Amino acid sequence: MRLHLVDGTYELYRAHYSPRPGTTAPDGRDVKATAGVMDSLLALLHDEQEAVTHVAVAFDNPIRSFRNALFAGYKGDEGVPPELRAQFDLVEEAVAALGVRVWSMKDQEADDALATAAARWAGEVEQVRLLTPDKDLGQCVRGQRVVQVDRRQQKVMDAEAVKAKLGVAPESVPDLLALMGDDADGIPGLPGFGAKGAAAVLQAYGHLEAIPDNAAEWTVKVRGADKLAATLKASRDDARLYRTLATLVEDAPLPGTASLADLEWKGVPEARFKAFCEGLGLKSLQRRPKRWAA
Repeated sequence: MRLHLVDGTYELYRAHYSPRPGTTAPDGRDVKATAGVMDSLLALLHDEQEAVTHVAVAFDNPIRSFRNALFAGYKGDEGVPPELRAQFDLVEEAVAALGVRVWSMKDQEADDALATAAARWAGEVEQVRLLTPDKDLGQCVRGQRVVQVDRRQQKVMDAEAVKAKLGVAPESVPDLLALMGDDADGIPGLPGFGAKGAAAVLQAYGHLEAIPDNAAEWTVKVRGADKLAATLKASRDDARLYRTLATLVEDAPLPGTASLADLEWKGVPEARFKAFCEGLGLKSLQRRPKRWAA
C-alpha cells in the first residue's frame, strides 16, 4: 500500500507552459492546463510500477498563504496569466472527476498539505511518495519511507539522495533555504551565502542556532567565512524569518479527509468523468481510463 501525494499547482503550471498543443473548450475557454493535468494523472494512476492505491492532489487556490502576512516579498499571485488563473477551480473539478481526493488550500499551501499527510500517514503505508521536484519538500523525506519523486526526470530521492543533491540532511533543508534563499518562493536569503557555502556550514552545524557568530570558531572551511559569519550575526532575525517561511507545517487542514481510507483510489468514476470531458470537449481523454470505479 502506497500513498501518492501530488503537488497539483506544480502540475498545473507545468501543463500550462508545456509544448503540448493548446486545448479550447466548446465555450471558448482555454483548458490546456486542465487537460494536461488530467492526462498526467491518468498516466500516474495507471502506471503499474507506481502501483497507486491511495492518492491525493493539493492545490494553492489562491496562490497566497499565511506566509504573505509574515513577509511582503513572499510569492503571490502577481503575474499569473489570466487564462491559467481561470483554471484554478476547474482543475480541481477535473481531478475530482478522476476519483482522486482534492485538497484546495486557502491559508496554507499545497506543500503544507503534502507535508501534513506525509507526517500523518507515513507509519500506515509501505511508502509515501511526494510527487514534486520542489526542493523545499526535501525536508519531508524520511529514509526510504517518505521519498520525493520527480516524474519528469524519472528520479526518486530518499534521504541519502536529498543529502547528495542539496548537501544537507532533510531536517536542515529549511535552514539551507533560509541562508541561500529560494527564488521560486520569494525568499531572498542572506547576502553572500550560495548553495555550496550554506550547505557546508550546515553540514557541520545542522541548524542556524548552532552556527557560531565568530568564523574563527567554525569547524569547517568556507570561502569568505569571516564575511559570512558577520552577515549571519547581523541578520539572524532575518534568517530565522526566512526559515519559518521555508518550513512546511504538519497540521494543515486536509479537506474531506478524516483517515487514510478517504484517500483510497477505487478507479475513475465513469459517468462523472465522461460528463466532465464532454463538457470541455476532451474527446481523446475519454478513452484513456483503464480502470473504472465499481
